[in-house]
Amino acid sequence: MKYAALLAIALIGGAFSLQALAEGDAQAGEKLFSKTCGGCHSVGENARGGFGPQLNGIIGRPAGTTTDYQYSDAMKNSGVVWTRDKLAAYIEAPKKVVSGTRMIFWGISDQEKIDNLLAYLATFQAQ
Repeated sequence: MKYAALLAIALIGGAFSLQALAEGDAQAGEKLFSKTCGGCHSVGENARGGFGPQLNGIIGRPAGTTTDYQYSDAMKNSGVVWTRDKLAAYIEAPKKVVSGTRMIFWGISDQEKIDNLLAYLATFQAQ
């Protein structure tokens, strides 16, 4: 019985560790955002649209709905809601998710980098 309890604890702990890994590293995501996304997008207290929309509160937000950016008709009419999975797919291949998007970005194929970026974006709530 003692071994069964230890095994259960180990399995549960392992599951939480895998979940944490799947959710990404926000600090690594911050570096990636600065290098890859920050030229067009902004986040944080003073974020506003520029070459791309600001991304505060992006997770859970319908696509094309911030008021500080003029979205393409394709984005406004896409019907997309930016769930974590939908954002991951968009970051990997933007034009596959929203054909006709104006975003000029080839995508990121490394799932760990995508998870890190999403972990970072999740730290910013809508303002």
